[in-house]
Amino acid sequence: MIEHIPDLVDAGIDSFKIEGRMKTALYVATVARTYRKAIDDYFESPEKYESNISWYKEEIAKCTYRQFSTGFFYGKPTHENQIYDSNTYINEFVYLGTVLEIKDGKCLITQKNKFCVGDTIEIMKPGGNNIKTNVIDMMDENGEHMDSCPHSKQPVWLTLSEVPDVYDILRMESEKA
Repeated sequence: MIEHIPDLVDAGIDSFKIEGRMKTALYVATVARTYRKAIDDYFESPEKYESNISWYKEEIAKCTYRQFSTGFFYGKPTHENQIYDSNTYINEFVYLGTVLEIKDGKCLITQKNKFCVGDTIEIMKPGGNNIKTNVIDMMDENGEHMDSCPHSKQPVWLTLSEVPDVYDILRMESEKA
């Protein structure tokens, strides 16, 4: 429905529920951020919203891909509108963690998926900007340098080529994408 924000607003809808059950944190964050930006852009200027539709669709496709539909919003779907294919998701990006703290130019995350020193990752900003950055160094909570962080939920201090802000989300392009 990202392409139909004007119709949703005209219908009087003032609150959206983003599906989150059985979804990754990255999916929920990406979809919520993208819809927030689309709505804000629409209220700022319908032309701005229209000019950014391809960006909204690209962002949502980064965290999962399946065919999208308008569901029952425009009436009962016909058999041409029903999606009967596999419900399998292809994640183009993986969630690495959310920045919890910044100290001396380093950021602390609780790592969710494996990544390594030298990897190029993205910083997702709440306003919609994505900043590519390189992992220069990583240390465990005891200050020991590591080449990679293979243990989920491990606190990791990162030195990145771009310093993120607290609550920014870190993600990396999936090798399977």
